[in-house]
Amino acid sequence: MEVPAGLSAGKESSALPAAAALPNESQPTPATPVQITVLKAQDLKTIKSNVSVTLVHAEFNGVILGDSSKTDVLPDGTANYNFTTSFECSPDGPNSLDDIVQKPVLLTVIEVLQRDQKQKEKTVPLGQAVVDLLPLLQGQCSFKVSAPLYAVPTSPLESLHPEAKGGLEVTVCTKEPLLSAAQLSNGNLLSVTLEAAYSLPEAFAATGPLQNYMACLQVPAAGEKEFSLLFKNGILKLAGEKEPLPRPKKWPLANIMAPGALNIPNSFIVGGPYEDEDGELNKREDKEFRIQAESTKRIVWDMERRCYLDPAAVVILQKCIAECQYWPMEVCGMSVASSSKGKTSKADKGDEDKQIFFHGVAYVNMVPLLCPGVKQIRGAFRVFTYQDSEVFEKTKSQHSVLRDLRTQLSLSKEGSWTPGISTPLSRAVPSKTRKEDKEKITKDKDSNRRMSNAPKIQLSDATVEAENVTYLSLDGQQYVEAGTFLVMEIKLDKALVPKRLREELTRRVKQMIPPRPPLPPRTAGAKKAVEDYHNHITSIAVAILSEYHELFGKQLPDQGAIDHQTLEEQKRQLNFELNSSGKYFAFKEQLKYAVVKIVREKYLKTTAFETQEQFQSFLSELYVYLMDEMHIALNQLLSEEAASPAPLSRTTEEQLWLFAREAEVNKDYKLASLYHQQRVAQDQRNIQYWLDYGAFCLLLEETTKAQECFQQALSLDPHHIQSLLLCGIVAVMLEHYEEAEIFFEDACCLEPSSIVAWTLSGLFYELQNNNIQAEMAFREAKKLLQAQIAQERSIPEAAEGEEGKKHISAGCVRSPSPGPGECLPAPSPVSGLSRPPCTIFMKAVEFLMKVNAIQFVHRALAHELLSLQGGPSCAYYLALAQTYLLKEDLSKCEECLCEAIRIDYMNPNVWAQKGHLCYLKRDFGEAKECYERTINFVEDAADMHFVYLRLGSIYLEEKEYGRAKQTYLLACKNSASCLTWLGVGIACYRLEEMVEAEDALSEANALSNTNAEVWGYLALICLQGGRQLEAEQCYKYTVKLGLRNDALLREIRAAQQRLGFGNPPPPNTPSGKGPPRRSRPTPASRDPRST
Repeated sequence: MEVPAGLSAGKESSALPAAAALPNESQPTPATPVQITVLKAQDLKTIKSNVSVTLVHAEFNGVILGDSSKTDVLPDGTANYNFTTSFECSPDGPNSLDDIVQKPVLLTVIEVLQRDQKQKEKTVPLGQAVVDLLPLLQGQCSFKVSAPLYAVPTSPLESLHPEAKGGLEVTVCTKEPLLSAAQLSNGNLLSVTLEAAYSLPEAFAATGPLQNYMACLQVPAAGEKEFSLLFKNGILKLAGEKEPLPRPKKWPLANIMAPGALNIPNSFIVGGPYEDEDGELNKREDKEFRIQAESTKRIVWDMERRCYLDPAAVVILQKCIAECQYWPMEVCGMSVASSSKGKTSKADKGDEDKQIFFHGVAYVNMVPLLCPGVKQIRGAFRVFTYQDSEVFEKTKSQHSVLRDLRTQLSLSKEGSWTPGISTPLSRAVPSKTRKEDKEKITKDKDSNRRMSNAPKIQLSDATVEAENVTYLSLDGQQYVEAGTFLVMEIKLDKALVPKRLREELTRRVKQMIPPRPPLPPRTAGAKKAVEDYHNHITSIAVAILSEYHELFGKQLPDQGAIDHQTLEEQKRQLNFELNSSGKYFAFKEQLKYAVVKIVREKYLKTTAFETQEQFQSFLSELYVYLMDEMHIALNQLLSEEAASPAPLSRTTEEQLWLFAREAEVNKDYKLASLYHQQRVAQDQRNIQYWLDYGAFCLLLEETTKAQECFQQALSLDPHHIQSLLLCGIVAVMLEHYEEAEIFFEDACCLEPSSIVAWTLSGLFYELQNNNIQAEMAFREAKKLLQAQIAQERSIPEAAEGEEGKKHISAGCVRSPSPGPGECLPAPSPVSGLSRPPCTIFMKAVEFLMKVNAIQFVHRALAHELLSLQGGPSCAYYLALAQTYLLKEDLSKCEECLCEAIRIDYMNPNVWAQKGHLCYLKRDFGEAKECYERTINFVEDAADMHFVYLRLGSIYLEEKEYGRAKQTYLLACKNSASCLTWLGVGIACYRLEEMVEAEDALSEANALSNTNAEVWGYLALICLQGGRQLEAEQCYKYTVKLGLRNDALLREIRAAQQRLGFGNPPPPNTPSGKGPPRRSRPTPASRDPRST
């Protein structure tokens, strides 16, 4: 009964390369035997309960490999075959690597019906299973599978359950790997799955001439060859339910009798959100059209074609994608000759069969496959009319693949019953079934023979060709009118461009920025230097007191006091004794080292002074400080109670940040730098402090210094995303592009859900003219943004359902960056301030503006301008205005703000920015109107602190002291600072509310004791109160700190002249000794030397 191995059971078209097998044109490689062993079958009785004897028939690539011996079926439905067969695989054929990758081993379980001895045995196909040989091209030499066994219908009209009812245990092995190590590592596997065509033209109908719906995609190979992946026999389905998901992919085979065996094992079409697709029609506005199209008339293939790419072909594939990003996927319907009994002339048949109907083309963008780590493209692609000029312009393809293949296509080979299986079995089944099968096969052959004549006609006549093209164009135009699109997937086993591993990126970052160990604790510092000075003062004082006791004794006179003349005489004798004995010199030398340490550690003076004036000024300051510290040490020694320690600074980290921002806005960059340095000094391990300092350096265009700050932050945490992005930004500014790429790539790898990271990466790649990766990065960022917006919309809707209208009536509290769970305002004419930026580029702009990366801001705004369909938004003009304001280009800033106001008249941020603009232009009247409008809005602007400060200063300038006081108090309530309390103090002083003015100014002095204007107004208050010593002390620091307000300085001096005190005489000491230490300091004020 066995059929001899090697007997052909019918071949597919050998002239048509069914998949892109890409052979290496080198010396022939010896063939490798592939051995298939069918161990046993299970659950056969679930297919047919009374089956008793079976055998297995094996076939591969249209060639019969052999039959097993007849085997009895056990009561549990098991049949042990232990049948082994083999075939040889050779790159040069007939069983090439192409056949291995895209064709399975077909196993048919055949039931042997027992007859009387006078009758021949009858065989009936029972079930079929397929074994995928793909693991052999993935490096495996042997594997074992349990192949699902699908029942074979007894007649074409029988409908079977698609699930498998049994199984075959099969092992596959080779003596050596089919691929060498180089082929395995450098080669690749390409698979293309064509799912379906949707939104078909009305002309597609189930009735009418029989059509074979097919599509074809060309794949380049080594040399100048091209291979065609052909998808035939698409099934036209009428309107109804959508295709189920997931659903199995199907083999591109014809010789399958069990429909379920067409399913590729463990390979499914899973679908997914339209927004995550790579093709076209993936926007939010396309969703409704896609849903509707998927439930209407469609052509379904669900077919996967595979091909093996050798290393040379992989290189060619990369080159072809880089040269031409769009590849043509042709689609058409080809007429199939019907088996009509009527006779037709040859000319008529030729005219009928040679036509290709509805010739269209979809342009598949292959560029994403050149992005690092990308292995798959899946999406919808619109179908357009096939026109040679347009196809050549977009794809550089000079000819139609389907037209070229017409003469080679043999549509009969794709029928439901193939001669390869049915012919051998038919010989063994001389029954009614055999006759029916034979009749069907004969009809198919006759029909196909009639069909095969037409495509072979050469269309060399120019007139016929022109008419044909015109006809095809009219058919293809219907695709555009109907909005037809193909859904397909292109998948690689390995990415064409490998993506750097996370470990490698981390290693590269560490190489560029090695982690810095913490500084060792210093035994010597400013604090210890002062303590040593105190100890030396105490020691010297005790020694001098001992000398005094030796000279004059410890007993005091009876009256308990010594007159001044006696004290002067004792002082003269003590000085003489100390000088004559050399003890004075010893004390001085002992104290010299302590003073040197204070100069170095406290004042950080280690270099020579440039001028004599600087030297004298420093000596004066040092003398005052040493005298004060000497008094502290002596008081601790002589008093019974230790002197109370100096009050700790009340300045917090948040206050220092606010003070730095105030100094930046007022363009006092030296003071702002000092505040940033104080923050860093408080906690050098705080990443945010370093980032803020670096952003300030970017504002000053000190890029190298900013880079040091960002790298310091990154050394503290190599996985900090914001530090990585900022390091990448400054690397771009310094033209260190290789380092920048590492930083951006590492950021995207560490946090793939970061919209800003992907957007900045896209901007960087665009700067490098790497449009492929730029497009991929932007697309990824847009996907993340769409998912984020959908999530943020769903949460407020759920909250609204639970809490009703409570939030709407109560309003929403302002938040600088509302999260998904925060209350969002209801739609209203008021600005949508609480809504986050609605595009990836505005999200990037929001981040970049905070770090003063203006170069990237302009790039992001340029993309925003191009991406908006309805014109620029208010946020766009507002961000652009801020960049012009930083550059002090006030005219362009005003133009942008006018546009922003026109778009969103109720946006408080716009009015605040306009107020700042008018303030800088010294148009205080217009600025006051803008600021007042900003304050009156329900929602606050982002920078209300500076709105209050500048509006209060305008009120003071216009002598509206009551309104100035209220405005500054609002600022103090929101975010108190030295400037806000100073404003309150000035307003109260002008209103002659001296107690409140002194309290406010004392509070300002406590927050910052280096503000000369605070000391100036304190001096005025002390003068008005008749406190001479305090007035002189405050005036001293007013002058020392360099008061710039000339009007205030003139007012103080006028008050001093009028009252006759408050201006101390200049010091007589040559060293410039300052005034004596104040016995009673101004309440809540601090000496600036204490910091």
